[in-house]
Amino acid sequence: MTVIAKILERLALGVLLVGGVGMLLSMFLGTADVIGTQMLGRPVPGALEITESTMVLIVFGALTYGQIRRSHIRVELLYTRLPPRGRAALDVLADACGLLFFGLLFWQAVNEAQFSMQIGEATDGLIRFPLYPARIILATGTGLLLVRLVLDVIVDTQRLIDGTELEVPVDPAYADLIALDAKKN
Repeated sequence: MTVIAKILERLALGVLLVGGVGMLLSMFLGTADVIGTQMLGRPVPGALEITESTMVLIVFGALTYGQIRRSHIRVELLYTRLPPRGRAALDVLADACGLLFFGLLFWQAVNEAQFSMQIGEATDGLIRFPLYPARIILATGTGLLLVRLVLDVIVDTQRLIDGTELEVPVDPAYADLIALDAKKN
């Protein structure tokens, strides 16, 4: 299972980095479009269509990596006060709900991607931008998240049985800050 988790983490990091490039592209394109529209009276052709498609990459590219780091938003008012088995039970419940929701989303995303490719779906506007790549990215990102959620159900169920704490991988970007905080305390 750890081999699958490591491969999935590398894939998720790669998709996250591509999403970061998409965010930079959207940012520069949006800035150029605003400057072109407001100062030069000429918007950048296709800026809206490209930005719409990169939003899918940005959001669905980051979902799996966020799940690996367990950094999605959750209300910890009750969660932090529970014993390890209680936290594990809530994690299993959250994983199961995630599997249900994203399983349905994946099913429809695959259908939409196939249909979009069949009909050659494209945006309306000055530049006809194909929509199937965004649909494929949505399905792929959701599929990766589902694999991660299955792994998390296994890990969290084992925690529920054993009563052990969750070991969340530390993001290398924050490792130095955590070490500094540990020295202070």
